[in-house]
Amino acid sequence: MLSSASLELPATVVYTALKTKLKLTPAQAVLMAKHAGIARFTFNWGLLTWIALYSEGLKPNTLVLKKFFNNHVKPVYPWMKEPGICQKVTQYAFEHLGRAFGNFFSGKASYPKFKKKGQHDSFTIDASGRPLAVGGTRLKLPTIGWVSTYEGLPHVTTKKFTISQASGNWYISFTYEIEPEFTSKSRDFIGVDLGVKQLATLSSGMVIANPQALKKARSLLARLQRQLQRKQKGSKRYHRQKLRLAAAHQRVKNIRLDATHKATTYICKNHAVVVAIEDLNVSGMMANHKLAGAVADANFYEFRRQIEYKAQRYGSCVVLVDRWYPSTQLCSNCKGQQPMSLSDRIYECSACGFVAERDFNAAVNLEQYARRAKPSLDTEG
Repeated sequence: MLSSASLELPATVVYTALKTKLKLTPAQAVLMAKHAGIARFTFNWGLLTWIALYSEGLKPNTLVLKKFFNNHVKPVYPWMKEPGICQKVTQYAFEHLGRAFGNFFSGKASYPKFKKKGQHDSFTIDASGRPLAVGGTRLKLPTIGWVSTYEGLPHVTTKKFTISQASGNWYISFTYEIEPEFTSKSRDFIGVDLGVKQLATLSSGMVIANPQALKKARSLLARLQRQLQRKQKGSKRYHRQKLRLAAAHQRVKNIRLDATHKATTYICKNHAVVVAIEDLNVSGMMANHKLAGAVADANFYEFRRQIEYKAQRYGSCVVLVDRWYPSTQLCSNCKGQQPMSLSDRIYECSACGFVAERDFNAAVNLEQYARRAKPSLDTEG
C-alpha cells in the first residue's frame, strides 16, 4: 500500500483559514461599517486615479498612489482619523487594488471594478507585524478593541484579520499555521470527475450527490425579488426585504460550500494518496448562459481549490489533468475513443462492447492518467 510519506512532499508551512460570525453591539457594528466605508473609499479613489493617470500616458503603481493618498488626501478627510479607526485599513485597500490589477494583467480576472456600498463590504487590519493572539469567544482587534464571537476559537496566533459583512451580519476570518496531518488512505489513486447532476463521481464507484441549492431555492429567490421590487426604494421595508433576499442567497452559498467541504475533505483525508482531477475551463463554461447556472451551482472552481490545499494538509498529491484530455470519450477498458454528446449518459464502446456510466468511465480514465503521470508512486502494495 502506498503511504503519504513515500510521496516525499516538500517540507512547506501549511496554513488553514477560519471564518466565524461576530457578536457585535450596535455601536461596534457602526464602527465596522465605518472601516468598510474607508476601505471602499480608498480603493475607489485609487482605481479612479489609476485610470486618470493611465489615460494621460503615465504608468501608475500602488506604492506611489498610497504615498500621495497618505500625504495629500487623508488630511482632507478628518473622518478617516476618528477615534477607534485603525489606520491599516487604507494600506490593505491599496494592496487589494494592486492584487486586482496583477490578476488583470496576468489574465486571471477582468479589469478592476469600483466597489459599491453594501456589496461585499470588507476590510483588513493588522498590528504592524506583531502577532495577534486568538482564542476563546473574545478577541482583541487592533485599535478597535475587544469583540465577541458566537463560537470558541482555537488558541493560535495570526498576522492579520479580515472582517466582512454579508446579509447584515459581520464575520471575521484569519489564517494560522498548522501541522500537516498525514492520514492513512484506503486507495493509492483516485480519479474525480466533476458533474452538474452529481457533485463528483469517483473511480472507486462512489457518487457524491450535488445538493443543487440554487435550483431548489430558485422559486423562493424569485418571490423575494418580486417582493423587493414592490417596496419603495430607500424605505425601511425595502431595507428589511433586501436583507431577507441576501439571507436567502447566503443560505444557498452555505449549503453549496458545506457539500464541497465535506466531499473534498473525505477525498483528501481518507480516500486516496494521489487525486486526479480535471483542469476545467470554468470561466469558459460560465460564458454559456445555458450552463452558467448549473455550473455555478456545482461549484467547480471551489472544489478544485479546496482539493489542492487540503491535499497538502493531509499528505495527498494532486494531479491536474489537461482540460483537453478526452476523459469522457475514451474507453477505460480498451482505450478506444468515440464521440459523446452531452445527452449520452451511458458509455457504450463500439470497439470492445464495454458499457459503463458516463461519469464513472471518465473518472476511471482520470485515475489511469494519474498512474501514468506518477509511475514512481504506483508500487506493488
